[in-house]
Amino acid sequence: MFVLPKNPHAELWDGPRTGVEGVKELFGADEAYENTAFRKYFEKVLQTSKEIFIDNPSSMPTLISDETTKKLIESGLKLQTLSPLSKIVQELRMIKSESEIEIMKKSGLITSKAFVEAMKWTKPGMTEAQLWAKFDYETRMRGATILAYVPVIAGGPNALSMHYVRNDMELMDGDLVLVDCGGEYNGYASDTTRTWPVNGKFTEPQRELYQAVLNVNKACIRLCTESKALSLHGIHSQSVKIMKQELEKIGFNVTNWDLERILYPHHVGHYLGLDVHDLPDLDRSRKLKKGMVVTIEPGIYVPFDKKFPAKYQGIGIRIEDNVVIGEDEPYVLTSNTPKEVVDIEYCCSN
Repeated sequence: MFVLPKNPHAELWDGPRTGVEGVKELFGADEAYENTAFRKYFEKVLQTSKEIFIDNPSSMPTLISDETTKKLIESGLKLQTLSPLSKIVQELRMIKSESEIEIMKKSGLITSKAFVEAMKWTKPGMTEAQLWAKFDYETRMRGATILAYVPVIAGGPNALSMHYVRNDMELMDGDLVLVDCGGEYNGYASDTTRTWPVNGKFTEPQRELYQAVLNVNKACIRLCTESKALSLHGIHSQSVKIMKQELEKIGFNVTNWDLERILYPHHVGHYLGLDVHDLPDLDRSRKLKKGMVVTIEPGIYVPFDKKFPAKYQGIGIRIEDNVVIGEDEPYVLTSNTPKEVVDIEYCCSN
């Protein structure tokens, strides 16, 4: 390992550094050097090793400050004399151990309890920023280190933007609020979305559209088993099919193009773990195996467009859960977060 050297003056301002000897003792490194020695070490390795695994320093945090060394690594990766390391590490992170799943259960529970408190606390006249602060407070008070990502707190038609993160508008009576938020516990992320009425009661159109999305969410979670032999892409295809059926039941007449490009334009899920969108170099076409953790997050976003029923226009709904793939049964890490209509209304009024 290459680390910053001990430096009493720097540590006075920025806090203690592990240092070379500390890395060996605390992290079990066989060898450790000051980061300034990297170039000389790397040149030696280039001459003596047949296979070298290293990631491009321009695409990751690095202590390498020498531009010549950075260019040497970049050239080696292009010429394939060097091999990237990140994909190998991501493969190792794909199947979670029992201890990792236990940590993710705790992360999911922290987030679930924060959602309950936020639903109880929401009322017209509050702002999205205040609801953001409520989530930050509730997750940290239950043991989360930080929020795992900048949350989406989208009141009313703001929910029509998938990654709305301004979070600065007033929450209006009669609107829904879509909240995509999760805490991070011991390095593992939770990524949950719920949508609920600001005043605590769904209108009839809101209820109908919400139930349609909820039915898709629950159907897709049932597919999250190794025995079903599906990939995330396969589950997404099923989610589109079921979503179309659910929308037709409540009066929509949509083409597949309208559904997949306008109403439901995002994927049903992604891998989850040490990062929110975990394992970015591994595609979603591989069949799900026991111990993987994924999100299931169907959504519907009805713009102000006369081709769609007027009573649903301006409504955005997403319901996202975190799921451990099982052999024959999935395990939902976020099952304590209310999502049935009756449970949400009870929670909001309690």
